[in-house]
Amino acid sequence: MSAIGGVMPRTIVGNKGVITPKQIEEALLGENVFFRKTKLICLENPHNRSGGLVIPLKNMEEIYQIAHQHNIFIHLDGARIFNAAVALDVDASVIAKNSDSVMFCLSKGLGVPIGAILSGSKEFIEKARKFRQMLGGVMRQAGVLAASGIIALETMVGRLKEDQENAWILAKGLNKIKGVEVDLETVQTNMVFINVKNLGINSDEFLKILLKFNILASPRRPTEVRFITHFGINREDIDKTIKAVEEIAKK
Repeated sequence: MSAIGGVMPRTIVGNKGVITPKQIEEALLGENVFFRKTKLICLENPHNRSGGLVIPLKNMEEIYQIAHQHNIFIHLDGARIFNAAVALDVDASVIAKNSDSVMFCLSKGLGVPIGAILSGSKEFIEKARKFRQMLGGVMRQAGVLAASGIIALETMVGRLKEDQENAWILAKGLNKIKGVEVDLETVQTNMVFINVKNLGINSDEFLKILLKFNILASPRRPTEVRFITHFGINREDIDKTIKAVEEIAKK
């Protein structure tokens, strides 16, 4: 951030991804000869590192009000904003309205091979295009990818509920296995985080064994593992995964 954007980040430790308005106010920096004035607040919904937990709308609304009272811009990392919308049973625009700019992925839950969209005011997007050019982010002949993005937005959003139901079934199944820990409170979208420390192995060792069952997941070192449900995963795959982890735990 500092090298490329010339900004000084100021991180806040939230409660499972949720930052309170009070924490925001306490972290704001005003005019000071020693510090840069706070000009941007970045939020993420749903919150990846907190297990895919969805940030409540009321929380985002209150932070948005604080930001505009201090003339501060809000950017939303909405990589999986449509998953959050399904969990909250609202349109994605209801979440996005509490920010000045939004990024969301066409890949991940929407299933496109590659791509993301940045949304904001006309002035903001014009500036973003210049910075994209400076950083070498321009793609040529990207229409084929753009077409798949349109298809995803028109046909894939409605089926995200299936992924989230599969994630919940997976989480409950894994949580019953002795030695495997799952925080069920965080399973609100299509992510399931487990902790394998009580199996006496770390995440990398666990994933090597899991691969023998032709199942892929990602490490959150040292002992956490993240599973993702998506368009390519069906109920049979969920059952297979639970049985595989049961076998690993027994050994």
